[in-house]
Amino acid sequence: MQQDDIKIISHKTAYQGFFKLEQFQLKHRLYNGRWSQTLTRELFERGHAAAVLPYDPIRDEIILIEQFRIGAIHTGAGAWLTEIVAGIIEPGETAEGVVRRESLEESGCPLQQLEPIFDYFVSPGGTSEKISLYCGQVDARQAGGIHGCSDEGEDIRVFTVPFTEAQAMINDGRINSASPIMAIQWLNMNRDRLKTLWQ
Repeated sequence: MQQDDIKIISHKTAYQGFFKLEQFQLKHRLYNGRWSQTLTRELFERGHAAAVLPYDPIRDEIILIEQFRIGAIHTGAGAWLTEIVAGIIEPGETAEGVVRRESLEESGCPLQQLEPIFDYFVSPGGTSEKISLYCGQVDARQAGGIHGCSDEGEDIRVFTVPFTEAQAMINDGRINSASPIMAIQWLNMNRDRLKTLWQ
């Protein structure tokens, strides 16, 4: 299917606040060659982001962060999630530039080598957001404390864990958001190569 297999009938901004919600009426080509019925769909526009798993190959440790997340407020398990460094890609920025900046802001640690993992859509059934995921070499001895931009309401706890502990945190549910799960699983497959490459 191509872009010309979509007919946009109407498009409007339904809400504009910290984020934007757009509403579309559209049809799309079906696999049988016909056109779908007219569909009404909302699209959550929050821009694109980049995230990085800071990894110390010498100590075999990763840097994790913990912060309040509104999306987890109704889970009953608490709205403070264990995540990796991430940030929104602003106009004129590259994904690599964002993770280098955010690593300093959110963890206090500069990235040395940087390895792209992949780009992925977060939840394409309702949002256009795409995340560029990386693994970055750091010196984990510098990590710890509270970081973030206070004028943006950030209050970020930084800590390090051995790689094996990070895997256990996925298995027992202490890490339950997509970017860190994918990045840690990717590191599990590429850890020996990165240890050789980055030492």
